[in-house]
Amino acid sequence: MPYTPPPEIAALSLAELAEAVAARRLPPVEQWSPTHSGDSHMRIAGDGRWYHEGGEITRPAMVRAFASLLLRDAGGQHWLVTPTQKLSIMVEDAAFIATDVVLRGDSAAPALAFRLNTDEIVLAGPDHPLRAAGDPDTPALYLAVRHGCEARLNRSTYAQLAQIALDAGGGWVVSSQGAEFALVPQ
Repeated sequence: MPYTPPPEIAALSLAELAEAVAARRLPPVEQWSPTHSGDSHMRIAGDGRWYHEGGEITRPAMVRAFASLLLRDAGGQHWLVTPTQKLSIMVEDAAFIATDVVLRGDSAAPALAFRLNTDEIVLAGPDHPLRAAGDPDTPALYLAVRHGCEARLNRSTYAQLAQIALDAGGGWVVSSQGAEFALVPQ
């Protein structure tokens, strides 16, 4: 079955973005309690590339499939979870990379939509907050995706978000779905 990526988020309305988010069907990894655990021999590099036993996984469909099985536990360990096994995976920084952002809605009810390197769309808000890490001179921004996993904003997405904040006139703060997020670590 051929894969059809979603359209560019810049071309979508807020309703279409919300529809794309709702249409994404993910396995219920949080409901599974596998008895077998081990090591996947996989690594997600800081730039979002996936590796298995040292070789890069170059098929985007495989990366998307593995990414749908990810979760991060309270101790920060990432896992690939199936109904029968839980395999550790090394993640250098974040499990995903946010590659694009758009602002939709109006000034009274803005919404920030992010596209990930896996073609997923995530709407920032109370359920998917933004987190500023690092220091004020070299901040790093992360978006909560699901099951404890995060996406790091790449440089161009960070620049887009900074421009959104400046255009809104609220300093280094953005709003999305009723929540406010600082773009600089406190």
